[in-house]
Amino acid sequence: VQLQASGGGLVQAGGSLRLSCAASGSTLSTYHMGWFRQAPGKQHELVAGISVTGVTNVANSLRGRFTISRDNAKNTIHLQMNSLKPEDTAVYYCNTKSRAWKWGQGTLVTVSS
Repeated sequence: VQLQASGGGLVQAGGSLRLSCAASGSTLSTYHMGWFRQAPGKQHELVAGISVTGVTNVANSLRGRFTISRDNAKNTIHLQMNSLKPEDTAVYYCNTKSRAWKWGQGTLVTVSS
């Protein structure tokens, strides 16, 4: 399975970004999926997850700002990030919630103050 995250970039604090993750070699709708992030010097952190039935959960500290969704027709999952803060700066990845697949190419999000 190859995962490709996109949509990152440089944004000012308070701004928004929408990340996308596309997969080849597997059907994302059959897996519980998650968005993760990795800040410099830190381990991967689960940001949000979505079940095969579409039930979502977001890390407590990010609720109200981040939303995860999936587009099964396009075999893609998304992460809508609003009211971004400098501490959200990280490389963002998607994977199964159990981190079963090899980490693909993430997308860098940089939030300036």
